[in-house]
Amino acid sequence: MHYAPFGKTGVQLSQLALGTGNFGTSWGHGAEADVSQAMLEAYLEAGGNIVDTADMYQFGESETILGKLLAGRRDEVFLASKFAKGVTPTPGVLATGNSRKAMVASLEGSLKRLNTDRIDLYWVHFPDDVTPTEELVRGLEDLSRSGKVLYVGLSNFPAWRIAHAATYAELTRAVPIAAAQFEHSLVRREAELDLFPTCQALGIGMMAYSPLGGGMLTGKYRKGEAGRAQGLGGKVFQAEDSAQRSAILDTLLEVAEELAAPADQVAIAWAATHPSTPLIGPRSLAQLQSNLAALQLQLSSDQVKRLDDVSQVVSLPVAR
Repeated sequence: MHYAPFGKTGVQLSQLALGTGNFGTSWGHGAEADVSQAMLEAYLEAGGNIVDTADMYQFGESETILGKLLAGRRDEVFLASKFAKGVTPTPGVLATGNSRKAMVASLEGSLKRLNTDRIDLYWVHFPDDVTPTEELVRGLEDLSRSGKVLYVGLSNFPAWRIAHAATYAELTRAVPIAAAQFEHSLVRREAELDLFPTCQALGIGMMAYSPLGGGMLTGKYRKGEAGRAQGLGGKVFQAEDSAQRSAILDTLLEVAEELAAPADQVAIAWAATHPSTPLIGPRSLAQLQSNLAALQLQLSSDQVKRLDDVSQVVSLPVAR
């Protein structure tokens, strides 16, 4: 595993990040604690050092499992977690959103479940479209000053809000917006239009989730498998529902055959050609091992071009 500075933090992070939305079974779809342990150990043994979770993952079970697994080796990982959606199936209005109240309560709960005194990177999971950017940045600054949060980031925020928050934080000398997280894959390339250039210009580290399109880019749904298409109620899942998406998967499978490699490895290797850290979210040890093997795959310039060409974002006509 190779390492590179993450944004302007100075922290050296690995090529792939481990997402733990599948650590636990409280959603009715995921991995038992022993499987979660095997995945974490294999990831760390491969040299990975970024572990990403959220209070809402498996209704808090993901954080609880991680808290137990990281006991005695907390400093081996760059630990990230998120807040905004609440930890229970039916959280009240005071426990959700981006308010300072929700922020503080969520952090305290995550620290207890993770059995740690600080979170390395604390994400605002989703914008609530209510809390002003200024209030959000001031709240994150308070958490940073408390020492319970080292870096902060915005997840699923539009580019303009990331730029606004980063600029406001810089002008007020608050904790910098160090990172942005968003979806990016061969079937979701919209981030390249605005999020990539915004973050590069501002020196913001990028972490891109769902490089497999929720499993679509493995080709398994063509074989009748369920996976996230059903297991998570269709969340974080991209369906093969257009001619372009079918062409993308066809090309991906062709490249995979040329390389004698599984499609998931090709999809992750393609994602890794961009200036972001792919965030994988396996549900089994076999899936993790295959995902990690993508780092050994070398795509030719012709293969990258073919994948780029077939997956180009279709631009919308400009209104006049």
